[in-house]
Amino acid sequence: MPEIPDLNIFRRNLAEKLVGRQLTDIRFLITRRLKNTEEEFAAALIGAHLTSIIRTGKELHFEFDNGHTLGLHLMLYGELHWFTGTNENKFPIAELMFSDGTGLSISDWQKSVIITLDPEVATVPDALSIPAGYLSAALGKTSRPIKTVLTDGKTVVGIGNAYVDEILYDANISPLSVANKIPDKAIKALEDAVKNVLVNAEEHIYANFPETISEKERDFLQVHRPKQTHTLKGEEIIKMDINKRSTYYIAKQKLYE
Repeated sequence: MPEIPDLNIFRRNLAEKLVGRQLTDIRFLITRRLKNTEEEFAAALIGAHLTSIIRTGKELHFEFDNGHTLGLHLMLYGELHWFTGTNENKFPIAELMFSDGTGLSISDWQKSVIITLDPEVATVPDALSIPAGYLSAALGKTSRPIKTVLTDGKTVVGIGNAYVDEILYDANISPLSVANKIPDKAIKALEDAVKNVLVNAEEHIYANFPETISEKERDFLQVHRPKQTHTLKGEEIIKMDINKRSTYYIAKQKLYE
């Protein structure tokens, strides 16, 4: 699943090419996850000019000059691809056509991509915009595992399975730690790790794939390494499931319980 570092780069590259363009057509090849009809999407969006693309949590929002927004959640396997003329990308879900002839293909072999019209705005902070003191107060209200709290989208939005493992590794906190048992000093380390890990990952990916709207590089991750037995530093990786999420960490990460 694309996460914040990937999506920030996708957003930048999509905006550079599409902002200011008029949407001339939108076609849906798979409609099973649509909450609005194809006709409602067309009536709201065709003919409007794209004014901005923003990332909110794990979604990209395409904002148009008539006040409507197209929301896109790529889920686990969704991909974006440019095309001109005929879309030859595999497993298309939808196609967006713009006034300069640029086509944007949204594809997913699992058919799980979610496309929404005028999506709801998140009511909790984005992972890169957490207010001072917020995390300490929020964690103090729950006894769930910290990994669950950070990934379920109810406390913060935007952190997925891979990067939460990286963040907890960087903060030296076990993913099994009880959220309301984590002391203030460790929460401060966690806040710092959220920003450091996500920003550094974005910089790394952008340096290697500056024009990407689909690449999801993970080889540089420290501990979330499904095919490896050790971190990049040589530490043995422990693997387990936490609430059905594959989790990777090392023994020295501090457990608060």
